[in-house]
Amino acid sequence: MRMNIDPERTDRNSFYRLLTATVVPRPIAWVSTTGADGTDNLAPHSFFTISSVVPPVVQFTSVGRKDSLRNVEETGEFVVNLAPEGLFGAVNATATNFPRGTSEFDACDVEREPSLRVRPPRVARSPVALECELHSTLRIGDSTVVFGRVVHAAVDESVLVDGHPEMTRMRPLSRLGKNEWGTLGGITELARVPYQG
Repeated sequence: MRMNIDPERTDRNSFYRLLTATVVPRPIAWVSTTGADGTDNLAPHSFFTISSVVPPVVQFTSVGRKDSLRNVEETGEFVVNLAPEGLFGAVNATATNFPRGTSEFDACDVEREPSLRVRPPRVARSPVALECELHSTLRIGDSTVVFGRVVHAAVDESVLVDGHPEMTRMRPLSRLGKNEWGTLGGITELARVPYQG
């Protein structure tokens, strides 16, 4: 037997919890931005995916008007840093609702490094950073989807095997439901089956 839930008759937070517990695991875009005032911001966003390969475009969603979104709108640039298991505490700490004008890099003691093509810094200990220029935004309800064209990718050589990022070396975090996080478990390789028509 199933419970039937009508989103129109369910309060927003209850349905949000249902969605985030069902659409799992969610990769984390650890987004670094710089505001027009020069303040660096760093925040995890778990509504994140690839939008296009040619041109290379990634997207993250800001639920509400968060500093990441405001900064991207002001400057047109951001960096998506991979959130690795080894920085679990820092990733979670940067989700704190600090007042605008506070740099999470400084407040949470996260080391920066300069980006090559954009102004916002990269997370120095993140194994992969995608430097992005704003492609467009799309407002949907209480959220804004931010599309960024990847103009540079920086990958730590220590996570590469034969030139390709290796999951067991990157050890990406993911978000699950409630306050649950996912770490890398077992990995199964299975090639796609070609159609033999």
